Amino acid sequence: MGYYCNKCKRDDLPDDVVEYSKGHFGRILCLDCQPRKRAFGKSERKRILAEPQTPEEQALFQELKKRGLRVQSQKWDGYKHIDLAIPDAKVNIEVDGQQHAFNPKQALADLKRTFYSFKKGWVTLRIPNTLVKNHLQKTSDYVAKFIRESAEELEDDDDLWLW
Repeated sequence: MGYYCNKCKRDDLPDDVVEYSKGHFGRILCLDCQPRKRAFGKSERKRILAEPQTPEEQALFQELKKRGLRVQSQKWDGYKHIDLAIPDAKVNIEVDGQQHAFNPKQALADLKRTFYSFKKGWVTLRIPNTLVKNHLQKTSDYVAKFIRESAEELEDDDDLWLW
């Protein structure tokens, strides 16, 4: 599946345009929609980054919110932007396209990012976007169950230090 512009919805953007846009503007923009003379202001950048970036991220974000989870989108962890994060459970969720499975360079970069988060005490769930597209309800149910059990474990661990 190709990428699409978050502003005009043009699809099948070249990989180099996608990478440049993500690196410079924090979201995917086609060449026509990329700002020419100014960078985003701080408040505009925060607003843009707070929005889920792909249709699959948006769908999962909404379903997890419906299930009562406090989900954050495009959270900066000091190394990268996380697609979806649940800070209460220390869980990151990355909704991955096919390039994450079939491109060895991308897969290694993902592994390094997962390791960075792990060292900070966070678990990263990598969910293929086809799973979100084709089985949204079931995927959301399992993710919500995982999050709730992770949060309970964290609460139980806190009790260990009270003695």
